[in-house]
Amino acid sequence: MEFAPLSSWFPNNPNWNTADHPLFIAGPCSAETPEQLMETCQEIAKNDKVQVLRAGIWKPRTRPNNFEGVGKIGLEWLLDVKKATGKLITTEVAKPEHVEEALKHEVDILWIGARSVVNPFTMQEIADSLKGVDVPVIVKNPINPDVALWMGGIERIHQAGINKMAALHRGFSSYGNTKYRNEPMWQLAIEIKSKLPTLPLLCDPSHIGGKRELIYPLSQKAMDLNYEGLMIETHRSPDEAWSDASQQVTPQRLAEILDKLVIRTGNLETLEKAGLSDKLQDLRNQIDKIDREVVENFVARLELVKQIGDYKRENNLPIFQLDRWQKVFESRPEWAETMEINPDFVSAVFKLIHDESIRIQTERKEDF
Repeated sequence: MEFAPLSSWFPNNPNWNTADHPLFIAGPCSAETPEQLMETCQEIAKNDKVQVLRAGIWKPRTRPNNFEGVGKIGLEWLLDVKKATGKLITTEVAKPEHVEEALKHEVDILWIGARSVVNPFTMQEIADSLKGVDVPVIVKNPINPDVALWMGGIERIHQAGINKMAALHRGFSSYGNTKYRNEPMWQLAIEIKSKLPTLPLLCDPSHIGGKRELIYPLSQKAMDLNYEGLMIETHRSPDEAWSDASQQVTPQRLAEILDKLVIRTGNLETLEKAGLSDKLQDLRNQIDKIDREVVENFVARLELVKQIGDYKRENNLPIFQLDRWQKVFESRPEWAETMEINPDFVSAVFKLIHDESIRIQTERKEDF
């Protein structure tokens, strides 16, 4: 699949390039009143770095009887904002009627939320309503960490004839307590980018963090990972917001965040032309050598695993040994800490190694 670059979304500025100036989208979580929306967006619009203003019109909530958006009347307010500021506008759509109303009110960019992307039936209905329409569409990741489901939603919209698309990483639900509202799981967003290299990748630090103090570090992380833009929830009075108050920032704080961001504009091609890429290639060659040694060590380790499996079979021992499991998962992170390596990383690696060891021993037992 091929996707149009973000610059094609901005016909009035065809030379705009995300390598130098990422796409910044900002606005309140929800349109609450005409005054709230207009005042917030006018303050945001003073910042030339923000190209698109956002507001939720329909707000699907986990439980009923919470604020679920003002409905299509809010589209009239959003259109007034567009006329007053000259900025592009975007809102979430969750069904064909939303698409129809949004386009009728000159919404420039549509986004599809996590709760919709999780349902292929919903995605197909939205895709069908977009056939024959030339409008950019942003697809958020589904709530659950499922790359195939995210890919499927993107594919459905693309097959409807939409090639002005972007993926929006807003984090994933996870079991247990973390400091984030939605666990970033950066590797899943990187996997989407690897599978669809021409698809622009944006980040929603507001929904990942859930707290306004996390928005800047998450935004910088996204920039460091070469994301092409950010969507940041912004409200004139965040603590008074009718939805997601804790994750919204003021327009003034938004400006501070965007000004503070370090945008890394260097590229390998420029370094190669200047003859400065030899050191990078040398470091990569060293990594390749070490990686091969790591794989060879895996082979040696798994050969010992096979011998252990044979020993257990011959002596009628169960494959899974709890005491051994506990020793491995206590000692390896401790080794990591003494060597100043992230113990969580080492634990995750050895969890995979242990799973593979169990698989090998189970299959060998079945062979006899």
